[in-house]
Amino acid sequence: MNPALAGLTALFTSSPQLPQLPIGVAYSGGADSTALLLAAAHRWPGQVQALHIHHGLQAAADDFVRVCETVCASAKVPLQVVHVDAAHAPGESPEDAARRARYAALAAAAKQQGLGGVLLGQHADDQVETLLLALSRGAGLPGLSAMAAQFERAGVLFYRPLLQTTAVSLREWLLRQQQPFVDDPTNTDERYTRNRIRARLLPALAEAFPQFRATFARSAQHAAQAQLVLLDVALQDLAAIGTPPAIQALQALSSPRQANVLRHWLLQQQATPSAAQLDQLLRQIAACTTRGHRIHLKVASGHVTRVGAVLHYSAAAKKAG
Repeated sequence: MNPALAGLTALFTSSPQLPQLPIGVAYSGGADSTALLLAAAHRWPGQVQALHIHHGLQAAADDFVRVCETVCASAKVPLQVVHVDAAHAPGESPEDAARRARYAALAAAAKQQGLGGVLLGQHADDQVETLLLALSRGAGLPGLSAMAAQFERAGVLFYRPLLQTTAVSLREWLLRQQQPFVDDPTNTDERYTRNRIRARLLPALAEAFPQFRATFARSAQHAAQAQLVLLDVALQDLAAIGTPPAIQALQALSSPRQANVLRHWLLQQQATPSAAQLDQLLRQIAACTTRGHRIHLKVASGHVTRVGAVLHYSAAAKKAG
């Protein structure tokens, strides 16, 4: 086995939380998930299930299923094909809609099958692309942390064991083994930002900074660690200022700590403030020195208002379907 893929075993051996078996693999039929599926089946014979999400967004989707069936039959891995409706709402990103539908379907299938978690095939190149996308959007530490090696969604644990493995090593191993896999035609469509990064930026980075995958990953890890510290501070500050936040107690904090705790409080209300909205809220809190000072600011889809001595967040009412 390719040393990069053999690292899958080492990763889970050294992980503080080993995946509970049986385990699922999110299997698209592409090179990355095919290599992951075969590595997992080699590591845990008879304990792996392939989960293929059929989005129905491409004419070739049924062909993808046939390739998955061939590989799974050869590897003696059971395959479950899950059909999802990944249509996006007006103004919504098609990629975001498909991603949400995919994770929801994977979590539901894992629960239905009694799986201990789901392995995802994102690799080192995907990690770099995610970090560059975050930088292009002016993201804070959560975005610069890129993709976590392990996370939970809808009560299901997801793992990304290939984040230290390059895309080319996965593809080369499959070609040497003469393993079939799907080449998704949308991966070369440069209308998508991620594909432009893959086609144009990664080759330039490889030429200028040959070790960029490792160094970018290290930066993402530093950002993730710093974000955990900020989360700890936010929890301590929120306990001190109360829920809902007391304005006078907020004013006793430095502006960066106010921003940190307010961002955390708003996220608890299912609201993600923009940088401009958070800056305006900080200015309003600083100016709130009289009993009659009014605060009424739009944040995300709702509003932050002053109610007596505290802040209150009200989400926008959902329109009836």
